[in-house]
Amino acid sequence: MDISAELTAPCSTSELFGWIDDLASYAKWMGLVHRAEPIADRGGLPAWDVELRARLGPFARSKRLTMVRSICNPGSEVVFERSESDGRSHSVWRLGATVTPLDSGSHLTMRLHYGGGLWTGGLVERALADEINASRDRLLSLIAATTR
Repeated sequence: MDISAELTAPCSTSELFGWIDDLASYAKWMGLVHRAEPIADRGGLPAWDVELRARLGPFARSKRLTMVRSICNPGSEVVFERSESDGRSHSVWRLGATVTPLDSGSHLTMRLHYGGGLWTGGLVERALADEINASRDRLLSLIAATTR
């Protein structure tokens, strides 16, 4: 499953990048990320213990995983990937974000890739798309509150 989303923000690329380069801050604006706590580096890469949660009508699904920041080009690109240490094979989770400057503000493109079967299906994809849209609005509100 691949989902992408974009937004245009009335701030500099460095301000926008400050909201996306640390998974711990995602819980403030992305409803899918219920919790993200920094843990010891994994293979020299910053790492987080993450709990993802999505609601489907009266039901909620959650998933706990360890993510590392595998790419970080300050101000322009960040990629987080699943990195478990239990020796078992796990589905791929990859979240990438690219920030580009605009004449007035900046542009964010986010891409989520999930390679497993637990979170797939029309209803789940619709719920994720709805959450991404709500997250976009929350992030823009936080940006507006900090740039005044």
